[in-house]
This record gives sequence, structure tokens and C-alpha cells, in this order.
Amino acid sequence: MRKYVDLPLHGGKAPYWLVKRMKGLAAEIFKIMINDFGTEESLKRIADPYWFQALSCVLGFDWHSSGTTTVVCGVLNDVFSSEIGIQGAGGKGKGRKTLKEIETKSDSFGLSENKMKTLKYASRMTAKVDSSCIQDFYSIYHHTIYFDEKGRWCVVQQGMNPKRGYARRYQWYCTSNFVDNPENKVSGIKEKDVLNLVDKDSEKVRKTNLDLVKTDINKIKSEIERLSVPKNQETLDIWTGEKRERYNSMPLYILPKKVNWNALKKAYEHDPKSFEELLSLEGIGGATLRGLTLVSDLIYGEEPSWKDPVKYSFAYGGKDGVPFPVNREAMDKSINFLHDIVGNIENKEKKKALKRLKDFSVRKT
Repeated sequence: MRKYVDLPLHGGKAPYWLVKRMKGLAAEIFKIMINDFGTEESLKRIADPYWFQALSCVLGFDWHSSGTTTVVCGVLNDVFSSEIGIQGAGGKGKGRKTLKEIETKSDSFGLSENKMKTLKYASRMTAKVDSSCIQDFYSIYHHTIYFDEKGRWCVVQQGMNPKRGYARRYQWYCTSNFVDNPENKVSGIKEKDVLNLVDKDSEKVRKTNLDLVKTDINKIKSEIERLSVPKNQETLDIWTGEKRERYNSMPLYILPKKVNWNALKKAYEHDPKSFEELLSLEGIGGATLRGLTLVSDLIYGEEPSWKDPVKYSFAYGGKDGVPFPVNREAMDKSINFLHDIVGNIENKEKKKALKRLKDFSVRKT
């Protein structure tokens, strides 16, 4: 028996006939949702991993592939409009084009310049956190942000690990906290040796990294170069008790291939007041943060968190709950909510949608 939705990487495109029907059904679902519950609740639902997974099944897409994220988000981007009350920007491989789309679609709502900047900042920071602060070896290739006329937003993005052959989904809802143990939701298979700089246990590391940027960049460079010894050589540091044990057991010592020294120089000149401000600077990415964290740990003794933030596995059956038990109550609420919504739809796809939702419900028991 399959025990969890593992989001394997699947190539290709969803067939036109399926996408056409998915769009029609999604439009009906969200018209009813927004009319009955408003755009705020609708955005919260999109940011809910259980509800998003159930929505995918209702719309008729594969329940456990990487396309669950990319295809459903693509459908929602085409369905949403200023008339419906929610807009979507971004998608697979759009990168910086997402920021331009936010500008264009913010205009359709008449959002203020400040609210538009807030949306663009949220888009950039959620992508940066999940790609640079959570170093789980899944590279972000899909990013979508949804927002309403009041500037409330949610983000759905996905990363892939081609060597593992799997994807993982990252979901956010309207927050101002991006780096201090944020309430982002990560779905996938739990991994080992994940450098997590936004975990609560990395608070001191974040502070030390910020302090390092405010010192002489040449000093940081010399420290990293001193630590970057050939594999067949060792430094005296590892022969001093605890440091030797940590050197032999911790994955942190996989050195970054390239540190952006120009970005660090600009950061020094910018004088950021917080770790979040440092992270927001252009050029400060995963390799640079890993280099700073290396110095923070080995030289100043501030050890980072290695906890994978995966919280949602969609586990089904199995007394061992691999990789951990599903939150059945939360899943039931998502399924029942969608059941009631679909029940109000009057078209020929209604019965099929309810059957798919029922089948999805059965899988978790």
C-alpha cells in the first residue's frame, strides 16, 4: 500500500481536453467560494497543503505527481481575474517576469504603490527563503503568488531534486515574518542534512552572519579559504576536542562552490540592520549564506539548525505513519469543505468531481 504522496517528478504537459475541464470546474468552485466565504478565506485555502491536494483531485489531475502543483497553479492563473476577485502572477520558469506581472495585475485592482511593493517583496522573499535559507537540495523552478484587491496574498512554489527524482511544495500565507521561524508549509519527503537558517535554533547564527557582514570582508574571505583545505589535509582546529567530533559528523563542512564576494562587499557598504534585510539584498544567495554560516559555526561556535522543515507528507495507512502520520482532522475538514462547495455546482462534471473527492478521502483511511 502506498503510504504517502511523494510528488515524483513527471515530465510532459497535461492534455488540452483535461486542462479545459479543469479550468471550467475551478472557475465554478472559486466563484462559489469567493461569494460565500470571501477572497481572504479562498487565499488561506490555496495556502493549505491538504486543501490544495484535495483540490487537485477534484479537478481531475494526478494526485501524487510534481504536476499537481504546476498544472493546478497554471489553471488557477488562467481562471483568476479582477472580476473574480483574485489575481495570480508567476508560474513555471518565469523568474523575474513574476514581478512585472504583479505590477500589471495590481493595476487591475487599483492597488496602491505601497501594496504593490509589499506583494513584490513577498514574492521575492518567499522564493529566497525556500531556495537560500532552506538548503534542502531542491531547486525552485515554479513560483506563483495570488492576491486580492486588499493586497492579501499567498504563495505556492515548488522545487525539484533531479537526482532524487522528486519535488517538494512550499506554501505561504500573508505574513510579515519571513526569517524567524516563519509559518511556511513544506510538503514532501523528509530529507537529512538540511541547513535551515530560518529555524528557531538558527537565531544566533543569523545574528552572527549579520555581524560578519559588517566586518572586513577580507577577513571573512581568509577564514573561508583557510577552511577550504584539500580533502587529504586537515587543519589544527579539528584536533581540539569537540571541534574534531563535529568536523567528522556534521554536513556543514561541504563548502560552497562559489561565494559572491561582490555581493558581500555591497552588503558591507549597505550596512543591513537585520538578517532579513541582508537576505533581501541582490546577490546574497545560498552559497554565500552557507559560507557565512561555515565561519559562524567553526570560528565563532554558533551551530545552525539541520532540521528539515517538511511538515506535510499526506501519509495514508500504515501503523508506522511513514514519514509521519497525516493530520486526519485537518484533511477531513478540507475534504468536507470542498464537498460542500462542489455540491452547489450545477454541471455534468459535478458527479465525477465528487467521486474523485470520495476516492481521495478513502486513500487516507
